[in-house]
Amino acid sequence: MTDALKRLSEEGVAIWLDDLSRKRITSGNLAELIDQQHVVGVTTNPTIFQKAISQGDGYDQQLTDLAAREVTVEEAIRMITTADVRDAADIMRPVFDATDGKDGRVSIEVDPRLAHNTRATLAEARQLAWLVDRPNTLIKIPATEAGLPAIAETIGTGISVNVTLIFSLDRYRKVMDAYLNGLEMAKERGLDLSKIHSVASFFVSRVDSEIDKRLKAVGTDEAKALMGKAAVANARLAYQAYEEVFSSDRWKALEKAGANKQRPLWASTGVKDPAYSDTMYVTDLVAPNTVNTMPEATLEATEDHGEITGDTVSGTYEQARADLDAIEALGISYDDVVQVLEDEGVDKFEASWNDLLKSTEAELKRLAPSEG
Repeated sequence: MTDALKRLSEEGVAIWLDDLSRKRITSGNLAELIDQQHVVGVTTNPTIFQKAISQGDGYDQQLTDLAAREVTVEEAIRMITTADVRDAADIMRPVFDATDGKDGRVSIEVDPRLAHNTRATLAEARQLAWLVDRPNTLIKIPATEAGLPAIAETIGTGISVNVTLIFSLDRYRKVMDAYLNGLEMAKERGLDLSKIHSVASFFVSRVDSEIDKRLKAVGTDEAKALMGKAAVANARLAYQAYEEVFSSDRWKALEKAGANKQRPLWASTGVKDPAYSDTMYVTDLVAPNTVNTMPEATLEATEDHGEITGDTVSGTYEQARADLDAIEALGISYDDVVQVLEDEGVDKFEASWNDLLKSTEAELKRLAPSEG
């Protein structure tokens, strides 16, 4: 094993685990990852919970109790997922305290079926914050058009947010703007800005999956040479945008009032194409004040053979822009790609949520007390 994870942390990249299950909590595995693999945060999403609840018997006792109370399937899911997030937040609490609230965070997502409903998303964010009731929670809100005002208002009420499903540079700028709007609201309301934290989850691997498919269809040597370059280029330009926004006069006024920068978080960093290095979305995106949320396989691959050579983002912007321009010049529309990815992302989480509803309903029926 290398010291790659330690080196990554020293370069200013917070390592978060993109997974959670009750087994991971009760077995001591999560505590172990904090201790031994420099993990300082956890992200969840509907797909992760669907997988956790449908596998093994870790949830049987709670499901039996919920079945006896004849709760709705929606309430059962809320009780189960918030219990896991609460327990994980308690395990993460020492990290939260040691980093003054920057890390030691656990994310939980609003119901993805609300992705296009601003008011319902805001209400759900408040409800989740109240239900989990831990200061080191992040409420995940998708960066859809309807999500942006909900993000600003949630931040404005003092709730920390993980903005998810960001694919485009334009939308990312709007996310940062929503964060600053929210901080300005919070400031007007007399809230303590130093207690509000946020990350912006910029998705990586799916960009290559979609653009590579289109490059393959073009089929020329020039197109083939650009495969596997779009996702890293896109993320690097996102970091450039982050540097611009968080050095602006508008930001400086908020920083003076105690505000924290919204860190870029590299999400979807598991490599989907076996032709590429399984650590490329970690090693090619090393930059100060970022987060990389990794599935366990990526975490282990990075620990085993990841080569961390320092900052691999600063100074790359010209090349990154050239790569995206070359892809556009081949007739592949960036705007179309990122819209397709956002729509697919919302649909996938919604499908996982529906699967979660179905499997939880089946478990409740299985464990329901027999009559008599």
